[in-house]
Amino acid sequence: MTNTLAPHPQYTVGTWQIDPTHSTISFSVKHLMISKVRGTFEKFSGTIVTAENPAESSIEATIEIASVNTNQPDRDNHLRTNDFFKADEFPTMTFRSTDFDVDGDDFTVTGDLTLRGVTKSVTLKGEFGGIITNGYGQTVAAASATTKINRHDFGVSWNAALEAGGMTLGDEVTISLELQAVKA
Repeated sequence: MTNTLAPHPQYTVGTWQIDPTHSTISFSVKHLMISKVRGTFEKFSGTIVTAENPAESSIEATIEIASVNTNQPDRDNHLRTNDFFKADEFPTMTFRSTDFDVDGDDFTVTGDLTLRGVTKSVTLKGEFGGIITNGYGQTVAAASATTKINRHDFGVSWNAALEAGGMTLGDEVTISLELQAVKA
């Protein structure tokens, strides 16, 4: 854990639950070498514990793989198969933080991402959005973060050659988070 933390002035100690109705977990990958396919995961949950010492804070999140949505049902069904996520065998993707670094509105969270039974360290870089009390009297925090992974590192290696040369899918996948969390 890093000791060079400059917490945001609104930093609040507590336990927070990710609010899936006001959050998005999305991904994008190069498609046909000229564009990107984007998708989301519709079902997920997570807990963020902000500690007195921000370096001791933690995040745990679980994403239901079968909830993948690229707005194309046939592609979504293919993504759930053994060619991609193996949703029957590995129904969830998980993230557990191992390190925090905070500098004002900017933060870096390193953690273990498990997908298809493979665990790799990933680093999320993000921006703190702030804390506010909503219309229901709940304390709500927001943040955005992104990371990039190589899908082959997690055993997601399906591809198809294109007639014009190249491959159908790129190797690098960008994962983007737009999160809102409610303090317990």
